[in-house]
Amino acid sequence: MNNKINVAAIQLKPGASVAENLSNTAALLLEAANAGAQLAVLPENFAHYGQPDFLAIGREESSNEGPVRAFLAQQARSNSLWLVGGTLPVAGPKPQPYARSFLVNPQGDCVEHYDKIHLFDADIAGSGGQAKSYRESDNFAAGTRVVASPTTLCTIGLTVCYDLRFPELYRQLADSDARLIAVPAAFTAATGKDHWQVLLRARAIENQVFVIGANLVDLEHPTRSLWGGSAIIDPWGRVLASLDSDESGVVMANIDLHLIDDLRTKMPIANHRKL
Repeated sequence: MNNKINVAAIQLKPGASVAENLSNTAALLLEAANAGAQLAVLPENFAHYGQPDFLAIGREESSNEGPVRAFLAQQARSNSLWLVGGTLPVAGPKPQPYARSFLVNPQGDCVEHYDKIHLFDADIAGSGGQAKSYRESDNFAAGTRVVASPTTLCTIGLTVCYDLRFPELYRQLADSDARLIAVPAAFTAATGKDHWQVLLRARAIENQVFVIGANLVDLEHPTRSLWGGSAIIDPWGRVLASLDSDESGVVMANIDLHLIDDLRTKMPIANHRKL
């Protein structure tokens, strides 16, 4: 393993169709690869945000031949990238599909997947003061498995969006030797303004790991505004790179995994835990 890795977070503004979303994704992945990225993280629901029938999509994506799963494999292969494929609805044994994040290697093989554990059921005040209700559990089933996957780069921990508010998940990933944790997200503008980067930094600091947050963005969406703010955070909590505009784009940083060992030697937080 090389201790220095070029990583990228892809920020996307949802388009009017799946085809448009995939075209925009492909362009940004090519941009990241041409800039030397070895790993790229896509946002949550990057292909299907706003689509009406997640169960039908989940059935279509339940095999390797699913159209967006095939797209992820092709993109990883053609760009020679490790790819965290945001999330896709994928049908399982329950009535609702899972929100599943795929980890794909540069040969285009899916080596691991993670089903989002924490589902976003909340009432959030919007810009006009009226509460907006989110009931993710109406459309998705919750996963149960914590996933830290060894790769040729390092061990990568997989999480999604609302998971960010549950530090015990990130502690389990760190205990499983995850040195980099991916956070594909569709974080709302109402919560993202105050919480998104704070939570990314907190999870990095308390676990002494790198965190990559890849978010959807659309601040002007009339009903479901999205914060953006995709960022790469180091184990000291420093923001190595971020994208603050209301546009799609690529966030990149060269990370040095030696920093984790250095910080843990000087401040062995894991050894000091009492509870």
